[in-house]
Amino acid sequence: MPFFAYLITDGCYGAATPGAFAKRLETLFEAHSVDYALYRDKANPDYARFAAVFVDACRAHGVKAIIHRDTALALLLGADGVHLTSTQFEAIKGAKAEGLFTVISAHSPVELAHAAAEGADAATYSPIFESPGKGEPKGLDDLNETAGKIDLPVIALGGIVSPDQISAVRAAGAAGFASIRYFINSAKESFCSK
Repeated sequence: MPFFAYLITDGCYGAATPGAFAKRLETLFEAHSVDYALYRDKANPDYARFAAVFVDACRAHGVKAIIHRDTALALLLGADGVHLTSTQFEAIKGAKAEGLFTVISAHSPVELAHAAAEGADAATYSPIFESPGKGEPKGLDDLNETAGKIDLPVIALGGIVSPDQISAVRAAGAAGFASIRYFINSAKESFCSK
């Protein structure tokens, strides 16, 4: 699998209407090369409706659409995959059986090994760099050592906000990088009120 870019949304991508959300996604997909995109907005009470807009926007731009936590919704919307949380290891085999590209969040080498044993397609490993509220960063040496021992594509996540950091995680053996802030930094003021 070639090194890939994995965009993760959050509340900053939120919009009052699905149309406004689609325009924000359009801006991001035009500004960045994205291979996979995860729709994750834990606070949106209309998650399924916005997820449908997200899947359509991804499809229009040749981006693989991933839905957060919900295998049934991913299947209903025709998404390419599902990103499971670190409490959903038991759901990996079911998602795979449905033909979904299955990513899981991992925070330790033990969790990565578990993900590989369950048959996940990839796992995010975090935090690599300092990231607000995410605890002590693992660092590049840990990423290099861990990714080299696991027979599973490891996606570096956490605090990746610059091209230099992307190059560094690639050199450390990651199969790709995932980020929220890297993709929205250029448009942050228009997307976020924070």
